Amino acid sequence: MTLMIRDVPKEARPRERLLSDGPESLSNQELLALLLRTGTKKESVLQLAQRLLHHFEGLRLLKDATVEEMTSIKGIGEAKAIQILAAIELGRRIGRLTYDERYVIRSPEDGAKYVMDDMRFLSQEHFVAIYLNTKNQVIHRKTVFIGSLNASIVHPREVFKEAIKRSAASIICVHNHPSGDPTPSREDIEVTRRLAECGRIIGIELLDHLIIGDQKFISLKEKGYV
Repeated sequence: MTLMIRDVPKEARPRERLLSDGPESLSNQELLALLLRTGTKKESVLQLAQRLLHHFEGLRLLKDATVEEMTSIKGIGEAKAIQILAAIELGRRIGRLTYDERYVIRSPEDGAKYVMDDMRFLSQEHFVAIYLNTKNQVIHRKTVFIGSLNASIVHPREVFKEAIKRSAASIICVHNHPSGDPTPSREDIEVTRRLAECGRIIGIELLDHLIIGDQKFISLKEKGYV
């Protein structure tokens, strides 16, 4: 009797296990089964995945297989072969990604230069968080809050939630003053101190808080508020 995927307890199925335990918990056979999606009338998708892996002696040969080679295997049609090749190519491209071209922020000037052209003419205040890795390379930038012309009220939770998600080592916060004058307000200073304190508790350092004016900026770190 052939064991079909519907006969496998729900909590043990690849899809459910990926959702509960993460993709790293799945075997090569299970990951491949998720790509194949369905088996044949005589075997489950897990059995088909295992047969495919066995045919190519594992992932090493499978990664270089052609559509013709895959479709020569009973149960693997063109659509399934294309899905597998697309997934392999995505993995290959991710593996080739480098971080050499990422913008590096080593000074307040670097940070201001990174956002000046985008933020100097905004008619409302935008509070932006820049997330950095251990080499001070920018890994993500997010507009956390858009406020009124004279207020920028930001909850640290929104800033650091993204930092944790991105595994950031540190952050730089930036907001603009539509008036063109980057002089910090009392509220700007309070927000900065609050973010710096939260960063120390969490272990993700607030490197600086920059206020952008019209072709000029102020670093609250240089002012002693970080």
